[in-house]
Amino acid sequence: MARKTLTWTMTTMLSLGLVLSGCSSSTTESASSPQPAKETAKAAGESAQPAKKVTIKMMHLWPTGNSATQNKIVNDIIKEYQTANPNVTIEQEVLENEQYKNKMKVLSTSNALPDVGFTWAAGYMDPYVKGDMFAPLDDLLQGDLKDKFVNGTTNAYAFGGKTYGLPVELNIVPVYYNKAIFAKYNLQVPKTYDEFKNVVKTLSSNGVAPIALGNKDRWTGSLWYMYLADRIGGPETLKKAIDRSGSFNDPGLVRAASEITQLVDMNGFNKGFNGLSNDEGKAEFMNSKAAMYMMGTWELPNYTTNKDVPQAFKDQIGFFKFPTVDGGKGNLDSWVGGPGVGLFVANNSKVKEESKKFVSFFVQKWGEHAISEAGVIPATKVDTSKVKLPQMYIDLLNELNKASNITLFADVQMKPASAEVHLNMIQALFGKAVTPEEFAKKHEEALAKEGK
Repeated sequence: MARKTLTWTMTTMLSLGLVLSGCSSSTTESASSPQPAKETAKAAGESAQPAKKVTIKMMHLWPTGNSATQNKIVNDIIKEYQTANPNVTIEQEVLENEQYKNKMKVLSTSNALPDVGFTWAAGYMDPYVKGDMFAPLDDLLQGDLKDKFVNGTTNAYAFGGKTYGLPVELNIVPVYYNKAIFAKYNLQVPKTYDEFKNVVKTLSSNGVAPIALGNKDRWTGSLWYMYLADRIGGPETLKKAIDRSGSFNDPGLVRAASEITQLVDMNGFNKGFNGLSNDEGKAEFMNSKAAMYMMGTWELPNYTTNKDVPQAFKDQIGFFKFPTVDGGKGNLDSWVGGPGVGLFVANNSKVKEESKKFVSFFVQKWGEHAISEAGVIPATKVDTSKVKLPQMYIDLLNELNKASNITLFADVQMKPASAEVHLNMIQALFGKAVTPEEFAKKHEEALAKEGK
C-alpha cells in the first residue's frame, strides 16, 4: 500500500456521520464448502453429535479485478478453514477500497457490521471503538497468537489498554542506498549519526546529492523527523507528546527538529526538494543522482522483482537501519512504520467466538501466504528459512523479527487538525521558515487545542 494512500485513509475517516450515497458495484461471494453428509462416529460406544452449523459474514476490500493476488489468498485461506471446520460457512462481500469505507460508515449507523471485516488503525478505528462496535481481541493475543506479531505492530489497534484489531500487513522504513556511489567515494554504511553526517559531507562536497527527498508531500520529511525523535528521545517521547502524557517542548523533540535544519544546511538533500513530490524526489535516486532514499518497504519490488527496473540498478541497491545518535535514548532496532489493514470482529456478532477463531486462523495463514505470493510483508513474524524470496526481503524480515519497537507514522497517530499542523510544520522546518522551538510550539498548541 502506498504511504500517501495510507495517510489519507488514517487521517480522514474519523467521522461516522450518515452517508447518503449508496455503495454500488459491490460483489458478494460465497466461499462455502459443500454441505457435508451427516457423519457418525463412535467413541466409547456413543455417537458423536455433528457440530452446529455456523455462517460467518466477512467483508473485505480485495476484488478480483485490481487485487487478484490478495483475493486468491483470502479464498485459499477460507477454503482451508472450511475444510478443517465443515460446519462453518464463510460468506464474503468484496468491495473496492472507497466503496468499502463507505459501506462501513453506512453499516455503522445501524450497528450492523459484518461478523469479520477489515479496519485501518489509530484514528480510523477510534469512532468504531468508542461506539462499542469492535470486540476486544486480547484473548487471541494471549492464546494462539501469543508472540506471533512483530513487536509494536498491534499497538496502533489498542485503545484504553484493549486491542480491537489484528494487523495483517506491515511497512517499515529503511534507508536505501546506492552501493556503487558509496564505493566510488570509499564510504561505509553508517552505524552512528555522526558517521551518517560524515557520509553526507563527503557526498555533498563531491557534487552528489546525498539524500533523495520529495517533501512537497510533507509526510516524506516527517519520516526523517520521526527517526531523529526516536533516536534522540527514545520511542516513547513522540508518542507521549501526541497522546498528551508528554509535551512537544521536550528537549529531545526540539533537538530532533534542530538536526533537520542542520541536514538542510549541509546540503543533505537534492535541489528543490521542498517543491518536489515524492515521485519526483524518488526519481533522483532511481536515476542514480542521489545516494540515499529513505522510504517504506512498499518500495522493495523496485529493488528486487520489478521487471521495469534494470537489473544492473537493482543489484546496486542495499539498505541500512537509521543510525543511533550518540547520547540518545533510541536503539538501532526501533523502526518507524506502520501496519496496513487489520481484522476486526463485530462486538454484536451472533457468532462472535467462531469469528474470533477464524480471525486467529486467518492472521496466521496470511503470514504464510502474503510474503511469498504477494510480496506483502505481514505483521506476523516470518520464518525466513521456509520461504524463497529475494535476499533484501529476507534481510528485512530478519530485522523485523528482532525489532524492539515500531513507531506509527506521526500524522497517523494525530487527529486530523493536528496532523495537518504537523505536516505543514514539517515542510516549514525543512524550508527553514520556522525555528526548532517554533516548530515544537506550534505542535504543542495544536495538540492541546484538540485535547488529544
